[in-house]
Amino acid sequence: MPGRNALFIPGPTNMPDEIRLAMDISLEDMRAPDFPGFTIQLLQDLKTIFKTRSGQVFVFPGTGTGGWEAAITNTLSPGDKVLAARFGQFSHLWIDLCQRHGLEVEIVDVEWGEGVPAARFGEILAGDTAQEIKAVLVCQNETATGVTSDVAAVRAAMDTAGHPAMLYVDGVSSIASIDFRMDEWGVDLAVSGSQKGFMLPTGLAIVAASQKALAAHKTAKCPRCFFDFSDMIRTNKDGYFPYTPATTLLRGLRVSIDMLLAEGLENVFARHHRLAEGVRKAVRAWGLDLCAKSPEWYSDTVSAICVPEGFDGNELARLAYHRYNLSLGLGLSKVAGKVFRIGHLGNLNDLMLLTAIAGSEMAMRDLGIPVELGTGVAAAQEHYRQTARPVDLKRAVAASM
Repeated sequence: MPGRNALFIPGPTNMPDEIRLAMDISLEDMRAPDFPGFTIQLLQDLKTIFKTRSGQVFVFPGTGTGGWEAAITNTLSPGDKVLAARFGQFSHLWIDLCQRHGLEVEIVDVEWGEGVPAARFGEILAGDTAQEIKAVLVCQNETATGVTSDVAAVRAAMDTAGHPAMLYVDGVSSIASIDFRMDEWGVDLAVSGSQKGFMLPTGLAIVAASQKALAAHKTAKCPRCFFDFSDMIRTNKDGYFPYTPATTLLRGLRVSIDMLLAEGLENVFARHHRLAEGVRKAVRAWGLDLCAKSPEWYSDTVSAICVPEGFDGNELARLAYHRYNLSLGLGLSKVAGKVFRIGHLGNLNDLMLLTAIAGSEMAMRDLGIPVELGTGVAAAQEHYRQTARPVDLKRAVAASM
């Protein structure tokens, strides 16, 4: 089909040309004497994205799942007890990974459409007088349901309970898109990936560890090799890696960080919120509901939209792809067929997102879902128009001449 695929899944996301061009280079010597001049500053600047001064950031070839495994295996031992909520496919998969590594997981099942129950976590931790729980796991943004959890509230519950467990955060679809404050929130392990807010291809697992986590690493007994922090610590200090790094992706990551910092992280977060609000207004105009049960859970990076009973959200996504070259997210696991998802994170602006809204409307009408064409688009247009940055047209024209 002519034209570019309209990519609106929650990752991988749209890649800016600046990043693509930065990676379109000849392969390089990863042990060259001048390579550390690039990597040392890169790792330092990543700390700014995670909002940590005292933590250490590791970059592994891999995905977010690899980042989960690195965080778990480097800081825990088989038989250790961890606390986690299950409220979507990705929080479930993180629990599964822990269990495969021989950890004992205390699972709090939550209705899909809600997030981590901070108060319930606090009660469990307060009752753990023997302090057997070694880690608390929080999926900051559950991509399957479009739910964002309050990490700060979980830290407050842990502090109120006076519990020494470490706090782990899956920030794969939130870091570099939704506010994340590693030091302020007392996060010990934070996991992200290159293909979402960082606007890169899939291929990098980015993990930040606190000093408490690095201390725990010294006694952790989970088997590890490829993801061992020790090997990274030994070589990263000199600007190198224990094995061949994904040098082209690192060059793209450099440009990604520069773009995020040039825009300003707070502006990045505000842009994502504004764009997400436009999608939410479109959903209301369609007369549909989000999977997220209430505004406190709404995600600014992905919206999971419930289809009316009798319709299949996955069939809708397939139709949109084949008829309009529009990629929407499928419903996963418990919500398979019940929702379709619009990813709205990374390199996006108003007009790009209006494409996803318009294409979704057409696909819904094609499938027989009774939405009125133009209603969602109009609601989003009005929101974007009213909240657009003011422009001094005369000054803008003069500057361009």
